[in-house]
Amino acid sequence: MNKPLASKGSLLRINDLHAGYGELQILKGVSLEVKPGEIVALIGPNGAGKSTVIKSIYNIADVDKGSIDLQGKDITGLKTHQLLEEGVSYVNQGRIVFADLSVRENLEIGAAHIKDKEVIQKNLSSVFKRFPILKERQHIAAYTLSGGQRQMLAIGRALMHSPLLLMLDEPSLGLSPKLQQEIFKIIEGLRDEGIAILIVEQNAKRAIEIADRTYLLEDGKVVLSGGKEILKDQRIRNVYLGGR
Repeated sequence: MNKPLASKGSLLRINDLHAGYGELQILKGVSLEVKPGEIVALIGPNGAGKSTVIKSIYNIADVDKGSIDLQGKDITGLKTHQLLEEGVSYVNQGRIVFADLSVRENLEIGAAHIKDKEVIQKNLSSVFKRFPILKERQHIAAYTLSGGQRQMLAIGRALMHSPLLLMLDEPSLGLSPKLQQEIFKIIEGLRDEGIAILIVEQNAKRAIEIADRTYLLEDGKVVLSGGKEILKDQRIRNVYLGGR
């Protein structure tokens, strides 16, 4: 299902990104990178700009300055279908699915830009293997799924494009603790298969634990970055872990 991994080094590199919505500037010089086959987490308070980073990559936010490179190619401002062709998939916040369509039809929409029917079937089989509940319920309407199953469907639809980079915006939001753990396990499994993941996550502790690298954003800027050791940083402990 996966495309060949990018060469060593950065898969995604964002440099000095200034972006927002119209005259409202949210990001004020964000720089970060995602390497092939790793999880990178974006954490921070509401309004810090976490989701705007992803939306800038996916050409939903307005980029005023800076660059977004994928495998050394400038992808700043590319349209959705072009980003999909480059290997970038996006699961937005809210577990958005086509509620009146069947589970299978939702997944097939995710492969709309793939011409080869054999590739579509191969990717569909791969998604069903990963998410057996979706195979079991493939012919029923998506609105009948639970919240966790809808999140699986949203992720499965994004995987139909065999992405190099999968971007997830608050995948655990609104899920029970048990379902959150299940989703995080799925995300780790995707990383282990070689898919690079950029995740915005409100559960800061869990995000840091599963990530290879984490960036803390505040007021549109990166104020801290590092591996799991940043759990010991007092800023993280005070704001996100209740001082523990």
